[in-house]
Amino acid sequence: MTLAAITGAHGIKGEVRLKLFTDDAEGLKRYESFDANGRTLTLQSVRQAGPGAIVRFREVPDRTAAEALRGVTLTVPREALPPLAEGEYYHADLIGLPVITPAGDSVGRVLAVENFGAGDVLDIELPTGKSFMAPMHAVTVEAERILIDPVFIV
Repeated sequence: MTLAAITGAHGIKGEVRLKLFTDDAEGLKRYESFDANGRTLTLQSVRQAGPGAIVRFREVPDRTAAEALRGVTLTVPREALPPLAEGEYYHADLIGLPVITPAGDSVGRVLAVENFGAGDVLDIELPTGKSFMAPMHAVTVEAERILIDPVFIV
C-alpha cells in the first residue's frame, strides 16, 4: 500500500519532503521501513510540514541522494497496515469494485479514488471505456461492490 510520495529534498542533510496519502505524518511512525521502488528506506525521523511531511531516512546521507528520490513512492505490505474497524476501508480496497445502482443495474467499476481538496471522489469507468467522477457522499460502500445514487451517473 502506498503511504506517501517523495516530492523533493529538504535542506542539505538528506531530508526529503513527502506528499502524504495518510491522515498525518504521525501515521508513518508505526513503520520501521518502507519499500521505495525496490529499495528499503529506514525511517529515522518524521515531522508534519503543512499537509505533507519532512522525513529523514538512514540510507539518504545528503541532498544529492535526497534529490535522486524525487517521485519515488513509499509503500508497505498490506499486512503491515493497522486493522480496520467495522465499516472502514482503505482506498485501495475500492479500486476495481463493481459499481451498481440500488436497482441492481451495472454502472461500471472503480478506477481510482481521488481527492482534490474538497473530499474523496471515485473515478468510475463505464462499459464504454469513458469515465466519470462521483463524490463519496453519492455512494454506499458494501463488502464487494459500490452502490451509487443514479442522479450522479453521467
